[in-house]
Amino acid sequence: MTLITSPTNPRISKLRDLHTTRGRKRSGLFLMEGPHLLEALFDAYVVPHEVYYQPELLQRTANGRSLLKRLIHTSSLAPEQLIEVSERVIESLGETQTSQGVVSVLSLEAFQPELVRARRSKASRAALLILDELADPGNMGTILRTALAADVDEVLLTPDCADCYSPKVVRAAAGAHIALPIATNLSWDAIAERITFHCKEEKRVFLAEAGSPHLYFEQDLKRPFALIIGNEAHGPSREARSLATLPIAIPVANRVESLNSAIAAGIIVYEAVRQARNP
Repeated sequence: MTLITSPTNPRISKLRDLHTTRGRKRSGLFLMEGPHLLEALFDAYVVPHEVYYQPELLQRTANGRSLLKRLIHTSSLAPEQLIEVSERVIESLGETQTSQGVVSVLSLEAFQPELVRARRSKASRAALLILDELADPGNMGTILRTALAADVDEVLLTPDCADCYSPKVVRAAAGAHIALPIATNLSWDAIAERITFHCKEEKRVFLAEAGSPHLYFEQDLKRPFALIIGNEAHGPSREARSLATLPIAIPVANRVESLNSAIAAGIIVYEAVRQARNP
């Protein structure tokens, strides 16, 4: 197995370039940090392009020790794909204050929506989620994690959204990328086609918008629907408004102007979960 001890090693410098959107696009790779996510990858039979690990850091926890044994004895990774590094190197690769001891390098191709969907159980899922120019990586990651937990069918991203493969989004999503189909950089024409396919008999496109007289819990969310969540600062785009069939609101008190986009998305998709369980 390879051992790298210097953060200035050319191989490590190339990996740090994956912290940028440009670097990820150029290489077709992105990073997932932490033992929990690597375990989830192995459990989903997704083989990383490479794994960089620091044995002493992994040995500090029971889960880390278990993962270290799994890494050393796995037949999924060739020896050259498993790289031991020093603490300084692993810290330079991650973005957390305290490294958890392992960083996985993954191919963007392995996370195309059709491949992720093939790994998912077959089921009828009512909600299709559309993120319209969502800019904050933390909000996006939280929404992706919530969408997976609520069993949303797919998440569609418009071109001006934050990069869903940035380290901040991946960390906040906590493994959602592995099991949730995410389609990126879609035109509104492409989004309209997906909505038609998803909704089938009746196109129902709800737009989350503060102040609408139509409340989210008054809608039938048992049947297929699409939900658009707009930009945090300036709200839904003109294209989103044009595509929507009904604006819906979450009631707020005490003169609160609006809710955080991630909170709003969570409230609405979990109303769909509630309705599905209480027909």
